[in-house]
Amino acid sequence: MLTAGAHAQIPGPRKDGSTLLPNGWSIRPHGRQIPLRTDLPIRAVLHPSGSLLAIQHAGFREHIVQLVDPSSEELIAELPLGKSWSGMAFDGDGKKLYVSGGTADVIHVFDIDAEQKSGTPSATHAVGDANALDLPAGLTVAGNRLFVPLQRSHKIVVLDAVDGHEVARIELEDDSYPFECRVHDDSLWVSLWNKASVVAFDLETFEKTATIRAGQHPSELCIDAAHHRLFVSNGNENTVTVIDTERRAVQETIGSALFPVAPPGSTPNALALAPNGKLLLIANADNNDLAVVDVSEPGSSRGLGFIPVGLYPTSVCWHETGKVFVTNGKGSDGSRRNPGGPSPIRGRPRNLAEYTGSMFTGSLTAFAFPEPRRLQELTEIAYRCSPLRGGNAIRSLESRPDDSPIPAGPGQSSPIRHCVYIIKENRTYDQVLGDDPRGNGDASLCLFPEKVTPNHHALAREFVLLDNFYVESEVSADGHEWTMGAYATDFVERTWPVVYGGKDKQRLDNGKVAALGYPAEATSEVAYPKSRYLWDRAKEAEISYRSYGEFVRNASKVGDPATTPMSTLEGHFDPHYRSYDLDYRDVDRANRFLAELAEFETKGELPRLIVLRLPNDHTYGTRVGKPTPRAMVADNDVALGMVIEGLSRSRFWKSMAIFIVEDDAQNGPDHVDAHRSIGFVISPYVKRNAVVSTMYSTCSMLRTMELILGLEPMSQFDAAARPMFDVFTGTPDLTPYTGLAATWPLDEKNEKTAWGGSLSERMNLAREDAADDLLLNEVIWKSVHGPASIMPMPRRAAFVRIVERD
Repeated sequence: MLTAGAHAQIPGPRKDGSTLLPNGWSIRPHGRQIPLRTDLPIRAVLHPSGSLLAIQHAGFREHIVQLVDPSSEELIAELPLGKSWSGMAFDGDGKKLYVSGGTADVIHVFDIDAEQKSGTPSATHAVGDANALDLPAGLTVAGNRLFVPLQRSHKIVVLDAVDGHEVARIELEDDSYPFECRVHDDSLWVSLWNKASVVAFDLETFEKTATIRAGQHPSELCIDAAHHRLFVSNGNENTVTVIDTERRAVQETIGSALFPVAPPGSTPNALALAPNGKLLLIANADNNDLAVVDVSEPGSSRGLGFIPVGLYPTSVCWHETGKVFVTNGKGSDGSRRNPGGPSPIRGRPRNLAEYTGSMFTGSLTAFAFPEPRRLQELTEIAYRCSPLRGGNAIRSLESRPDDSPIPAGPGQSSPIRHCVYIIKENRTYDQVLGDDPRGNGDASLCLFPEKVTPNHHALAREFVLLDNFYVESEVSADGHEWTMGAYATDFVERTWPVVYGGKDKQRLDNGKVAALGYPAEATSEVAYPKSRYLWDRAKEAEISYRSYGEFVRNASKVGDPATTPMSTLEGHFDPHYRSYDLDYRDVDRANRFLAELAEFETKGELPRLIVLRLPNDHTYGTRVGKPTPRAMVADNDVALGMVIEGLSRSRFWKSMAIFIVEDDAQNGPDHVDAHRSIGFVISPYVKRNAVVSTMYSTCSMLRTMELILGLEPMSQFDAAARPMFDVFTGTPDLTPYTGLAATWPLDEKNEKTAWGGSLSERMNLAREDAADDLLLNEVIWKSVHGPASIMPMPRRAAFVRIVERD
């Protein structure tokens, strides 16, 4: 039996000054790292005089503007917003600051005193229609006019910048999601987030004068007035489009990724032009770096290197002194633990700073632009922080045995033909397997031990215990995107913190409540990654596939056929398999799947890729009359055992591999990292009775399945992920798995005396993560350990250290 390595690689600080992230990438930010007060700094703008830097926050926690002195780099003032969304601009003389009010559908106006370095609220301008959610976004000011894109009603409103009355309205194409406006060369330029284009309008007539094709998710616009150029960041690609604003045509396309032919995943979402106009900085949010590009010769730009910054850079400003400022949307002050944690029974507010949705306190990176030799050194650091290799080269091939059933590259043969991918909900490693003495677990954090989850424990014993497995995601919104697409787009990353933070709703004048809505799982096309999802790759390769409940919409009545918004899934999903619905048992889902499996047995053909959803380990909390958390997890466990037994006794078992993952780890207790989760691989070609402590993640599972099925990677993250070579063996063992009966009563119901019953009653559990997950996790903890117990807080081991680095 393999044993958990004493020196297993885990997320956290390393000797070279970098910090290893749960997905195998790392960060080592250059310059000074300044902690900000709250999360997701989304935009930064410099005052026209250069004496102030305004930073807008629009995340899970409090929405504010922080004012920074660029000279001293000190935080000097805060301006309250209530609600906000990416959009902020100073007027021409810097006396006013205009900021989007997000789902409140207002523009906040502040009087700015640059000499005193202060701001005070002066006005609030309503925008859009009183009976619709409009969502003002990337506004701009030109003279006495304020141009405001309304992202959800797909229009531009032109306001009088003084009194806020509406001057004009420009209707845009449906579902265009206008992101940002800029005024240049007598035109208004607008990036259309969901239409891969930039449109221009005449400033007098507001007639459209041009539509110019850009890359997917065109977002931030940067003007080079001297050369009549407009730079456009394409957030769903690795590119920046350069538009000649006189010719109204694309001049060139600049690549921003570490490798020219890398898959999507860099997420360029912010731009800054040097004061002399010769260099362009591109903030690659998901690469955690800035690309440096020489743009001195229009049409012949060339990359000079990269500067590593914090986690998920969202905005970049280049001061006239040569100093560069970068806001890091997920930057923070390092690992921390709070065992005294939030608890409603102590009569004080729960500590939301310890919830996964709000633990990423933002940071500001500041540095003088480096000299050429230093830029070369920083570029080398940026490459070392990335496990991605040119040509999508496979990682860890040196650890692959010659007889491995996992191919060394796409298209090579494998004795495994069928992959089954089972997706569950929200559990950490310690919550389920912390009581297994063979692995790196903490039994005191185990909520669902072997008496509740006998099949989970038996599978970990009979096959492989993975005690160093991580998910890339924070919550279900980005979780299902990462699970199926190895990536969460800029739309998902910007939207879910606002939704989960409860700042996504507005009560309209007609009394109805409008909301941004759940931003993932095919609810909107703007959420789709460029490469789409695993079944899209299967379709491209002409591989048969079928989904059971994933990216599927239930009918309101059980038994009526479900639907899917995904064209790729039409004809490739079971309409009678129930997707997320906590009132429907996972055991019944298992029976439905096994019925179809029997049909495949008769036909002798099984889809080569099967995606199966078993969601009930999410639980109902302690809602009175509903199954207890342990009963729901036990139901999930029995269903998992049934599915694995059925597959392992089928005629397809000899050529099958089953991968089991949680969509996220949702802030549950774990003594290593709150991204650590349970993961299983089941196959005749998987080692038996083994513990493997190699650091793997969800993208490792995806990369392994892609190699088996001959699929190309979807993003930089599955391309760079370590395949799960250490889990497999070249000698198959065809012994089937025998599912275990429940050892916890499946019909156990929450009683009125259950702690948190009234709180659970008020939670919205109709959709995954619609409820307050920190509260739900505390309810579950106390339902198991008693009302007087205190839920331990999660441990995070992958954040920017707030230290000065040269």
